[in-house]
Amino acid sequence: MGFQSMTAKTIISELAEYSVEQCRVGLNADVVHAAKRAIIDWFASLLPGTLVEPALSLRRAHVHELGLGYSSLPGCATTALPATAAWINGGTSHAVEFDDIFRDAVYHPGCPTVSSALALAEHLQASGMQMLKAVTMGYEISTRIGVAVQPSHYRYFHTTGTVGCFGAAAAAATLLAPGSAKVAAHALATSATFASGLQQAFRSDAMSKALHAGHAAWVGVTSAQGAASGVTGVLDILEGDVGFGKALAGDTQWSKATEALGRRFNIKDITLKAHGCCGHTFAAIDGILALRTVHDLCIHDIESVEIYTYKAAIDVAGIRDPKSVFECKFSLPYVVAHAAKYGSVRISAFSDDRMADPEIRSLTARVALFADAVLTASFPVKRAARVRVILKGGRALEHFSPYRQGDPESPLTDERIDDKFKELVSPVLGDGDAARLLERLWTLETLADIRDLRLAAYSGQSGMAS
Repeated sequence: MGFQSMTAKTIISELAEYSVEQCRVGLNADVVHAAKRAIIDWFASLLPGTLVEPALSLRRAHVHELGLGYSSLPGCATTALPATAAWINGGTSHAVEFDDIFRDAVYHPGCPTVSSALALAEHLQASGMQMLKAVTMGYEISTRIGVAVQPSHYRYFHTTGTVGCFGAAAAAATLLAPGSAKVAAHALATSATFASGLQQAFRSDAMSKALHAGHAAWVGVTSAQGAASGVTGVLDILEGDVGFGKALAGDTQWSKATEALGRRFNIKDITLKAHGCCGHTFAAIDGILALRTVHDLCIHDIESVEIYTYKAAIDVAGIRDPKSVFECKFSLPYVVAHAAKYGSVRISAFSDDRMADPEIRSLTARVALFADAVLTASFPVKRAARVRVILKGGRALEHFSPYRQGDPESPLTDERIDDKFKELVSPVLGDGDAARLLERLWTLETLADIRDLRLAAYSGQSGMAS
């Protein structure tokens, strides 16, 4: 199936028509499988996020809105109306930095898209397959818009907060008005004018970065609800003279927004994280882990480390002396030093004792960062790093990572996704409930009603609430 560009139509109109036609035709088995992987990975990020900020503060802020409606806050044993649930779940799922990435758009699609889709699927008693279609449409539309505005958009904006609005709106419209290209188009158009999220928000120790994902999910739900009831948006808001592209990017390639619709599915090329920190650090972490394994290194053997990578990685994750959990997750020196000692960067890497570990701190101070011109030129399509370790005897070891574990070139297997889910979810729900939820998510397409998952019954304190 192909969807050819029609010059008389706006980009949003073409994307909306695609979504309706694709849902009518249906999804191939491999696309359904990729969507299930994305949803499972979202839950793996969401549930540990319920135990930390900003989730704790968000629930306090909206306490009078909890217990309403049918849209669940999984792990919190309560519900909310769809927009509030999308807002809280969106921010919560971005909190522990284990959420997915679409590399070419510098974008985390799962947090806004799945949060929006789940909230409305439960509200509407949609089937599992309807939710899978909604998530897929959110990924396909938003990732293409993201690619069209990069890399210039990323100079100032956090793509998950901006482009994420389109993912959430597309997913929501698919559920609220299946078969209506008009509703989909106006949902997307309205969401565009509310797209926001500044990079400054994650160059400081604040909760704003996670809130970007929640806001995008909220925008998508409310824009689609409005469109389904007749609220209109500006259909040329992407390519217009004072629209999204001109204001938030400058350099755009709008042909990429509709490229290969129905022929290539970006949801099949999502990066699922193997490390619990900023994705810009992954290639360097992979490099130090490879050297550690091949040469049987321990942290005591290392005199210093040099990391050569693309400039955006250093701009975003170049914190030299991180003090907080947030700063450590965005510190190439810290996560590489932690990987050198412990052989991984998981949630435990950001406990108080690990962040204060004198051996890690000592090596952190001896990690040098260099922006490589060739690697910088290949961003965002490639996320590479070269790691050079100088041993205490003066010998130097090098490893080049042309891509990251979890990238399309080296995807996580289903078994590794299962392991990641159990590792992150079992401490929250307990082993039994985690295993049962995982089993049901792998058969999501068979569910007649998403509410049958009984997600609102899951409590982070004691598993299934009584």
